[in-house]
Amino acid sequence: MTSHETGPPAPEAAADAVSVVAPQLRSLRRRAALTLEAAARAAGLSPAHLSRLETGQRQPSLPMLLALARVYGTTVSELLGETAPDRDAVVRADAMEPTYAGGWTYWQAGGAGRGMQALRVHVPHGSQGDIVRVHPGEEWLHVLRGRLRLRLGDTVHLLSPGDGAHFDSLTPHRIAAQDPDGVDLLF
Repeated sequence: MTSHETGPPAPEAAADAVSVVAPQLRSLRRRAALTLEAAARAAGLSPAHLSRLETGQRQPSLPMLLALARVYGTTVSELLGETAPDRDAVVRADAMEPTYAGGWTYWQAGGAGRGMQALRVHVPHGSQGDIVRVHPGEEWLHVLRGRLRLRLGDTVHLLSPGDGAHFDSLTPHRIAAQDPDGVDLLF
Protein backbone atom coordinates (compact mmCIF):
# COMPACT_ATOMS: atom_id res chain seq x y z
CA MET A 1 0.00 0.00 0.00
CA THR A 2 1.43 3.40 -0.94
CA SER A 3 1.10 6.50 1.20
CA HIS A 4 -1.69 7.73 -1.11
CA GLU A 5 -3.89 4.66 -0.65
CA THR A 6 -6.15 4.37 2.31
CA GLY A 7 -7.08 1.55 4.56
CA PRO A 8 -7.65 0.98 8.20
CA PRO A 9 -4.64 1.59 10.40
CA ALA A 10 -2.95 -1.37 12.00
CA PRO A 11 -4.53 -2.08 15.41
CA GLU A 12 -1.34 -1.10 17.22
CA ALA A 13 -1.15 2.19 15.23
CA ALA A 14 -4.76 3.02 16.13
CA ALA A 15 -4.07 2.20 19.80
CA ASP A 16 -0.95 4.41 19.76
CA ALA A 17 -2.94 7.28 18.23
CA VAL A 18 -5.65 7.01 20.89
CA SER A 19 -3.06 6.75 23.68
CA VAL A 20 -1.49 10.03 22.51
CA VAL A 21 -4.72 11.90 21.75
CA ALA A 22 -6.65 11.08 24.94
CA PRO A 23 -4.28 12.69 27.49
CA GLN A 24 -3.57 15.54 25.06
CA LEU A 25 -7.30 16.35 24.87
CA ARG A 26 -7.56 16.54 28.66
CA SER A 27 -4.36 18.58 28.98
CA LEU A 28 -5.42 21.12 26.35
CA ARG A 29 -8.91 21.45 27.89
CA ARG A 30 -7.35 22.17 31.26
CA ARG A 31 -4.86 24.60 29.70
CA ALA A 32 -7.86 26.44 28.20
CA ALA A 33 -9.39 26.50 31.74
CA LEU A 34 -12.59 24.82 30.54
CA THR A 35 -14.73 22.39 32.46
CA LEU A 36 -15.66 19.15 30.75
CA GLU A 37 -19.23 20.43 30.38
CA ALA A 38 -18.21 23.82 28.90
CA ALA A 39 -15.77 22.29 26.43
CA ALA A 40 -18.27 19.63 25.36
CA ARG A 41 -21.01 22.22 24.84
CA ALA A 42 -18.70 24.47 22.77
CA ALA A 43 -17.62 21.52 20.60
CA GLY A 44 -21.16 20.20 20.13
CA LEU A 45 -20.51 17.01 22.13
CA SER A 46 -22.05 15.54 25.25
CA PRO A 47 -19.88 15.70 28.39
CA ALA A 48 -19.99 11.89 28.57
CA HIS A 49 -18.69 11.59 24.99
CA LEU A 50 -15.86 14.08 25.64
CA SER A 51 -14.97 12.19 28.82
CA ARG A 52 -14.72 8.93 26.82
CA LEU A 53 -12.46 10.70 24.28
CA GLU A 54 -10.23 11.98 27.09
CA THR A 55 -9.92 8.54 28.67
CA GLY A 56 -9.22 6.75 25.38
CA GLN A 57 -12.49 4.80 25.40
CA ARG A 58 -13.53 6.43 22.10
CA GLN A 59 -11.51 7.56 19.08
CA PRO A 60 -12.30 11.09 17.83
CA SER A 61 -13.34 11.69 14.23
CA LEU A 62 -11.69 14.43 12.17
CA PRO A 63 -14.66 16.81 12.57
CA MET A 64 -14.46 16.29 16.36
CA LEU A 65 -10.73 17.02 16.32
CA LEU A 66 -11.30 20.18 14.28
CA ALA A 67 -14.07 21.34 16.64
CA LEU A 68 -11.98 20.65 19.74
CA ALA A 69 -8.94 22.37 18.23
CA ARG A 70 -11.05 25.49 17.65
CA VAL A 71 -12.49 25.37 21.19
CA TYR A 72 -9.02 24.95 22.74
CA GLY A 73 -7.40 27.58 20.50
CA THR A 74 -4.92 25.13 19.02
CA THR A 75 -4.35 22.95 15.96
CA VAL A 76 -5.23 19.38 15.06
CA SER A 77 -1.49 18.71 14.97
CA GLU A 78 -1.13 19.69 18.62
CA LEU A 79 -4.19 17.61 19.55
CA LEU A 80 -2.46 14.65 17.91
CA GLY A 81 0.73 15.34 19.87
CA GLU A 82 2.66 16.33 16.76
CA THR A 83 5.26 19.05 17.00
CA ALA A 84 6.86 20.88 14.14
CA PRO A 85 10.57 21.65 14.43
CA ASP A 86 10.07 24.85 12.43
CA ARG A 87 7.39 26.75 10.57
CA ASP A 88 8.35 25.91 7.01
CA ALA A 89 6.10 27.43 4.39
CA VAL A 90 6.44 24.34 2.17
CA VAL A 91 5.15 20.86 2.95
CA ARG A 92 6.58 18.14 0.70
CA ALA A 93 4.37 15.24 -0.39
CA ASP A 94 6.82 12.63 0.91
CA ALA A 95 6.71 14.26 4.37
CA MET A 96 2.91 13.99 4.66
CA GLU A 97 2.11 11.04 6.91
CA PRO A 98 -1.49 9.80 6.87
CA THR A 99 -3.54 10.04 10.04
CA TYR A 100 -6.74 8.06 10.55
CA ALA A 101 -9.75 9.32 12.50
CA GLY A 102 -13.39 8.31 12.32
CA GLY A 103 -12.91 6.35 9.10
CA TRP A 104 -11.32 9.32 7.32
CA THR A 105 -7.69 9.51 6.24
CA TYR A 106 -6.06 12.90 6.24
CA TRP A 107 -2.70 14.45 5.51
CA GLN A 108 -1.47 17.80 6.83
CA ALA A 109 -1.34 19.93 3.65
CA GLY A 110 -0.01 23.08 5.28
CA GLY A 111 2.47 24.07 7.93
CA ALA A 112 1.72 23.03 11.51
CA GLY A 113 1.08 25.61 14.18
CA ARG A 114 -0.82 27.98 11.91
CA GLY A 115 -4.19 29.60 12.52
CA MET A 116 -5.71 27.79 9.55
CA GLN A 117 -5.39 24.03 9.20
CA ALA A 118 -5.03 22.88 5.59
CA LEU A 119 -5.75 19.18 5.14
CA ARG A 120 -6.00 16.74 2.25
CA VAL A 121 -8.74 14.32 3.22
CA HIS A 122 -10.04 10.99 1.89
CA VAL A 123 -13.61 10.25 2.97
CA PRO A 124 -14.58 6.64 2.25
CA HIS A 125 -18.11 5.81 1.17
CA GLY A 126 -20.39 5.36 4.18
CA SER A 127 -17.89 6.50 6.82
CA GLN A 128 -20.10 9.18 8.35
CA GLY A 129 -23.40 7.32 8.53
CA ASP A 130 -26.14 9.77 9.47
CA ILE A 131 -23.97 12.04 11.63
CA VAL A 132 -24.87 15.72 11.26
CA ARG A 133 -22.31 18.19 12.60
CA VAL A 134 -22.76 21.62 14.16
CA HIS A 135 -19.82 23.50 15.68
CA PRO A 136 -18.40 27.01 15.89
CA GLY A 137 -16.30 28.29 13.01
CA GLU A 138 -16.24 28.00 9.26
CA GLU A 139 -15.67 25.13 6.86
CA TRP A 140 -14.04 25.36 3.47
CA LEU A 141 -13.56 22.43 1.13
CA HIS A 142 -12.58 21.73 -2.46
CA VAL A 143 -13.31 18.43 -4.22
CA LEU A 144 -10.23 16.87 -5.84
CA ARG A 145 -11.54 13.43 -6.87
CA GLY A 146 -14.90 11.72 -6.61
CA ARG A 147 -18.27 13.24 -5.81
CA LEU A 148 -19.27 14.69 -2.47
CA ARG A 149 -22.77 14.84 -1.03
CA LEU A 150 -22.89 17.93 1.18
CA ARG A 151 -25.97 18.55 3.28
CA LEU A 152 -26.29 22.11 4.60
CA GLY A 153 -29.40 22.48 6.72
CA ASP A 154 -32.25 21.03 4.65
CA THR A 155 -30.45 21.43 1.31
CA VAL A 156 -28.37 18.68 -0.31
CA HIS A 157 -25.62 19.60 -2.78
CA LEU A 158 -23.72 17.18 -5.01
CA LEU A 159 -20.19 18.48 -5.64
CA SER A 160 -17.88 17.17 -8.37
CA PRO A 161 -14.12 17.57 -8.88
CA GLY A 162 -13.24 21.25 -9.01
CA ASP A 163 -16.31 22.30 -6.97
CA GLY A 164 -15.95 23.86 -3.55
CA ALA A 165 -17.99 25.08 -0.60
CA HIS A 166 -17.46 27.63 2.16
CA PHE A 167 -20.04 27.84 4.94
CA ASP A 168 -20.70 28.74 8.56
CA SER A 169 -20.25 25.49 10.47
CA LEU A 170 -23.06 26.39 12.88
CA THR A 171 -25.26 25.38 9.93
CA PRO A 172 -26.07 21.69 10.49
CA HIS A 173 -23.96 19.86 7.92
CA ARG A 174 -23.08 16.38 6.77
CA ILE A 175 -20.28 15.38 4.43
CA ALA A 176 -20.50 12.02 2.65
CA ALA A 177 -18.80 10.35 -0.30
CA GLN A 178 -21.25 9.79 -3.12
CA ASP A 179 -19.08 7.24 -4.95
CA PRO A 180 -18.02 3.76 -3.75
CA ASP A 181 -14.34 4.79 -4.12
CA GLY A 182 -14.85 7.69 -1.71
CA VAL A 183 -13.97 11.32 -2.24
CA ASP A 184 -10.71 13.28 -1.92
CA LEU A 185 -10.90 16.86 -0.64
CA LEU A 186 -8.82 19.82 0.33
CA PHE A 187 -10.33 20.85 3.66
